[in-house]
Amino acid sequence: MTYMVKKLSLPKFYFMFTATDFIPNPYTSTIENGNFEWSAPSNIALVKYWGKKANQIPANPSVSFTLNNCKTITKLAFSKKDTSALTNDFSFDLLFEGKPKEDFKPKIQKFLERVEVYLPFLKDYHFTIDTQNTFPHSSGIASSASGMAALAMNFMSLERKLNPEMTDDYFYQKASFLARLGSGSACRSVKGNVVVWGNQANIEGSTDLFGVEFPYTIHENFKNYQDTILLVDKGEKQVSSTVGHDLMHNHPYAERRFAQAHENLDKLIAIFENGNLDEFIKIVESEALTLHAMMMTSMPYYILMKPNTLQIINAIWKFRNETQIPVCFTLDAGANVHVLYPENVSEEVLQFIQGELVVFCQNGQYICDKIGSGAIAL
Repeated sequence: MTYMVKKLSLPKFYFMFTATDFIPNPYTSTIENGNFEWSAPSNIALVKYWGKKANQIPANPSVSFTLNNCKTITKLAFSKKDTSALTNDFSFDLLFEGKPKEDFKPKIQKFLERVEVYLPFLKDYHFTIDTQNTFPHSSGIASSASGMAALAMNFMSLERKLNPEMTDDYFYQKASFLARLGSGSACRSVKGNVVVWGNQANIEGSTDLFGVEFPYTIHENFKNYQDTILLVDKGEKQVSSTVGHDLMHNHPYAERRFAQAHENLDKLIAIFENGNLDEFIKIVESEALTLHAMMMTSMPYYILMKPNTLQIINAIWKFRNETQIPVCFTLDAGANVHVLYPENVSEEVLQFIQGELVVFCQNGQYICDKIGSGAIAL
């Protein structure tokens, strides 16, 4: 059967953006000091982005569920420097859970250097960045996406004070654009339940520059979708995602992988509309395994899955085959397993997780989450 997708008519505003459009005109207002506070969630990619070009541009498009409970809360306090004290340096203090965190500062420094051309006020202020996560530290949940998204939202709140004429569309698109320069997947944590990042011919408004809300029909089957995250290994990864992305440059299967991502994203357009969970499961699990196949076939090769990751995957396959309950898994670039399932089978799946899967989790730990809607001003 062929499914027709009704495409929305989006304003040309979506199609005209280039990076230079985010360089602001001279500001019309001033502000001496103040503070903002935002929460931004993590997200879990269904079609994975793996490999990137210069300036955090993805080698292939991706689509993700925005999470609800796993989020970073960041407070930004700012005060204008005395004109006599103005230097050509960024000035900031970084606190994690209220305490100085010096080892986080280089990443923030690099982010500020990348975004300065788009936020020319940055060297005019001293900032205190106070951040915390709602999920356990070192739990294996990628905090860079939620952390950079929350920081970008705060900086955009300050820029909006300097430019009160700013539209909501510009505010959120530029926030996503900035977040991407801190951590690629962070651009998918700004706004929307289902977010697309990367140019995709059949998704209007999609762009490499920022994440956009999935613009077409989403079936009731995917509303309030559940994600239970099984914490298999909370240790630091042997190979960072940054290194993994770089290894795609000379990867023997890279071009075919990038094409596959486009194909799977096209298939999801119809699946999101018709609610076909069997086809959804095939794509999501294939994408997860392909991501790890790219790691295992890069040079140097490496494996981030652990024995218990495979135990969980096999147990999920067995349970689904025996019960016909539409539960599936996906993986990020690590050992932990995201168990995805519709809300209407939550009771049965949670019993299965508690009865059969928790034994494979480090210290029996897991996190219950679900689809959320993006960053929130606090």
